[in-house]
Amino acid sequence: MNSKKTLLILAGGLGSRYKGLKQVDGILDNGSPILEYSIYDALQAGFSKVVIIVNKLIPQSYIERLDAVSKAKDFKLHWIYQEMNSVPLQGFDYSEREKPWGTAHAVLCAKYVIQEPFIMINADDFYGKEAYLLAADAINHHRISDSQFGMIAYPVNTTLSGHGTVARGICTLDSENELIRVDEQTSVQKLNGAIIYRENDTNIKLDPDTLVSMNFFIFHPHIFSALEAYFYDFIVSDPVPKQEFYIPNAVQRMMDEKKVKVTVKASPSRWMGVTYADDKKNIKDFLTAEIQNNRYPADLWK
Repeated sequence: MNSKKTLLILAGGLGSRYKGLKQVDGILDNGSPILEYSIYDALQAGFSKVVIIVNKLIPQSYIERLDAVSKAKDFKLHWIYQEMNSVPLQGFDYSEREKPWGTAHAVLCAKYVIQEPFIMINADDFYGKEAYLLAADAINHHRISDSQFGMIAYPVNTTLSGHGTVARGICTLDSENELIRVDEQTSVQKLNGAIIYRENDTNIKLDPDTLVSMNFFIFHPHIFSALEAYFYDFIVSDPVPKQEFYIPNAVQRMMDEKKVKVTVKASPSRWMGVTYADDKKNIKDFLTAEIQNNRYPADLWK
């Protein structure tokens, strides 16, 4: 059993804290950025189509590089630019808008090229092989539907940066591992041996094993109709110029409206990310060790 399934990569962010275009920043001497390791893992798990949401800053040379890889490795590859007018907004003035509309808008931009179950990930996060195998298993065994989504989550202790605070979606689950809510906290860090975030000028402690969302969702294409309606509501609400339309908020609204349930599975894989430029050394060392342990070839595409 091997159902059609797509990998959707969000690579349209501006990466202000990283101070560079981290989506296509090569990690090792092979020149592959993190998103190529994600593509490699997804292909190994049986995915056959890749859709990448990008901004206009992505170099044409990189697009040509990955286009050549897709032809050599025989998988479908679609590039979609996330722009202010990617989703029509008749009658609204967004001339003062500078930032992208956010991750839920980025997913909505892929509406016309995805008709099958898909996973959504961040371009600058390394999720590990096992995460893709778990997602593929859920899709292959028809556990993803218009009323049932999935999420691969990680213990918060394994997702922190040693170079500053990070934003994490703290998951609350019921007894059957169904998601109740995701609380977005933007100031999570390790401080004096404890994991904390700030709320109302107070430090709130987190259990190290608390599962957090790292934007690894398993979706049915039915989500697009909900995102269209929610995006319209977002625009009508007259958001401030930097306010964004986030995918966790959209999923939360679908759950609150009893449109969908979300089953959460804890990933056995190691998560790695590059929120800050100084995080790059950690993932470089990690991937070097993975290659030495024969988990990846030295050059992904040879």
